[in-house]
Amino acid sequence: MAQSDPDAMIGRLIDGRYQVDSRIARGGMATVYLATDLRLERQVAVKIMHGHLADDSAFRNRFIQEARSAARLAHPNVVSVFDQGEDSEMAYLVMEYLPGITLRDLMKDFGKLTAEQTVDVLDAVLRGLAAAHEAGIVHRDVKPENVLLSDDGRIKIGDFGLARATTANTASGQALLGTIAYLSPELLTRGVADERSDIYAAGIMLFEMLTGEQPFRGEQPMQVAYQHANDQVPLPSTLNDQVPESLDLLVRWSTERQPENRPADATQMLKRLQSIEKEIRGENANVSTQQTMVMPATSRPAAAEETRVIPRKNLTGESPVASLALLSKRRKRRGIIVLVGIIVIAALAGGLGWYFGAGPGALASVPRTAGMSPEQATSLLTAQGFTTKSTDVYSVDIPLGMVVDTKPAGGSQAQRGSVITVQVSLGPKIIPVPAFAGLSQADATALVKKTGFLLGSVIQKFSADVAKGTVIQAVDKGGAALPATFPEGGTVTLVVSAGPLPDVTNLPQAAAFTALQGVGLKPVASTEEFSDTVDKGSAIRIAVPDGGLSPGDSANVIISKGPDLVEVPNLVTLTIADALAKLTELGFDASTNTPAEYRDQLLVKSQSAIGLQRRGSTVAVYNP
Repeated sequence: MAQSDPDAMIGRLIDGRYQVDSRIARGGMATVYLATDLRLERQVAVKIMHGHLADDSAFRNRFIQEARSAARLAHPNVVSVFDQGEDSEMAYLVMEYLPGITLRDLMKDFGKLTAEQTVDVLDAVLRGLAAAHEAGIVHRDVKPENVLLSDDGRIKIGDFGLARATTANTASGQALLGTIAYLSPELLTRGVADERSDIYAAGIMLFEMLTGEQPFRGEQPMQVAYQHANDQVPLPSTLNDQVPESLDLLVRWSTERQPENRPADATQMLKRLQSIEKEIRGENANVSTQQTMVMPATSRPAAAEETRVIPRKNLTGESPVASLALLSKRRKRRGIIVLVGIIVIAALAGGLGWYFGAGPGALASVPRTAGMSPEQATSLLTAQGFTTKSTDVYSVDIPLGMVVDTKPAGGSQAQRGSVITVQVSLGPKIIPVPAFAGLSQADATALVKKTGFLLGSVIQKFSADVAKGTVIQAVDKGGAALPATFPEGGTVTLVVSAGPLPDVTNLPQAAAFTALQGVGLKPVASTEEFSDTVDKGSAIRIAVPDGGLSPGDSANVIISKGPDLVEVPNLVTLTIADALAKLTELGFDASTNTPAEYRDQLLVKSQSAIGLQRRGSTVAVYNP
C-alpha cells in the first residue's frame, strides 16, 4: 500500500477507520494528512512513513518510538498521539489535529518577534519539554518546525521520535541544515544527547526568535556543525538592540558549549524565564495594548474560541497586536463561561495528573542492573518503587550468579509498584558436542551454529589420511580437542584437511621447492643429510613438525649430500689391533680372522678394501 505519489493517499481508508481527506505537509521521513476518525467522528492528523523507508527497521523503530514517547506525555503543550499501527506495508501515527501554523511559518511571515511574543512562545515550549524531561524523555529535535501554533491560541511541541543516531537516509542537504542548526556540540562531536541538548536547541531557537536569524550559517552542514562545536553563540543584542539584557543572558546560559554549564533541564530554564517575564511585563505595564503573540499556557482560551494567534495575512489591514486587542473585548463578554470551563478542566487534569504523575498509574524508568549482584539489583529496584522476584537464566556473557537483565528490560518504562523480574545468570548452558570429524567444512560450520557454539577460525592442515575439505577435528581456543560437552556460546575452531603434502623425494631442490610453493607452503633448505639412495642436491623428505603443516607455513626440505664416503688408508705394516682401531675410528665396521690373543703381535698382511668406501660398511684385515 506504500505510495510514491503522496497525493495518491487522499480518499483512502486506513485500517478501516481513518478516512484521508487532504495532505497537510511532507517531510524527509513521512507525509502528514488531515483525516477523519470514522469511529469517534473527529478530525485527526495521520503521519504516514514514506514507502521507500518501510523496509528499514531503524525508521520503523523511530516511528514507533515517536508514538510511545509522545503517548506517555499528557500535557497541554505536547501534541497528543492517539494511535499507531500498520496497514499492509504502511506504518502510520494518528495525532491530534491542530489547525494553524508552525513557529517557522510565523518567523517567515514576521521575521523577528518582540520580547513579549518570544517569552510567550518559549514559555509554552519549555513547559512541554519540562513534562518530557520529568518523564525521562529527551526530545532531540527541538526546532521551529516542531513548534505548532494553533488557531485557538494553543502552542504545542511535537515530533518526539528522533533516534539517538542519524542514519544515512534521515537527512541530507538543506534538510540536514535545518536540523544541524539546533544540534548541541556534544551531540555533534560525541553523538550523545540528554536534557541539556534540548536546552541548547531551545536557546538557539530563542536567539532566532529575537533576531530573525540563526546564530551560525554556512553553505554546507559541516560548516554549521563546526561553528556549533567550536564557537560561542553571540548575544542577540548584537543583532537587535531592543533585546533586554535578561534575555541576552538566558541565551548565553542555555547555549554554553559545555553541557554542565547549561540549565540541567527545561524546568530550571523555565523558572529563569518566568522571572525574566515578570521584568519584561513590568517594563511595559503602562502600554495600553499588550504586544503578546499568543496567550500564555496558563491562560489559554477554550478550544472553541474563535481566535487566531498571529494570522499569516490580516484581512482588515490591522497589525496583529491591534487584532488581538479587539478580540480581547469579545473574550471578556464570555469570561464567566470560560472560567467555569477552566475550573472543570483543571480539576479533571489535576486528578489525571496525580494518577499518571505520582499515583498508581505513574510510569517510572526501570534501572539498568546487568552485571550487578542480585542483592544490589533488588535494592536499586526497590528504591525506585518496584517490587521484585527472581528467576534463573543461562547466559554466555554474564558470570554465574550475577544479574543478566530484568523483565521489563532495564531502561524501559513500567508502572511504579509493579513486579520486576530479576534474571540471575546460571552461566552458559553445557551442551553435548556433536561429531564434527569427517564432515565437509560447510556442513560442520552449519552444525557449529545450529548447536549453539560460536565459530572461531578455520585452520587447514595437510593430511595424507583425510580428504581435502573434510574436517579432521574440532578444537577449543587453546587448540585442545573438544570434550564430550562444551559451554553454549563457546568458541569452536575447525581443523580442515588441505590434502596430502606433495611427494618431493628424489626431486632436485628447485623442483621440490616449486611443488611446495604450489600448495601454499614456503620451502626452506636448512638441513642436509647423507643418502645412499638420493642423489646429492635432491630432496630426501619434508620435515613435518608434530603440529603438522598448514598453507602459509615454512616447510624445511632435507637435501641429500649423497653417500657418506670415507678414505680407507693402507693398513699394511700396522698390527691387527691398531688396524681395527683405525677402521673403527673412521666409522667402518672393522673385522678380522685373527684370534684376539695374537692381534697385538701380528701385522696386517692384507685388507678387504682400500680408498673411498661408504661410511659404516665392513672392512676386514688379515694375517697371513
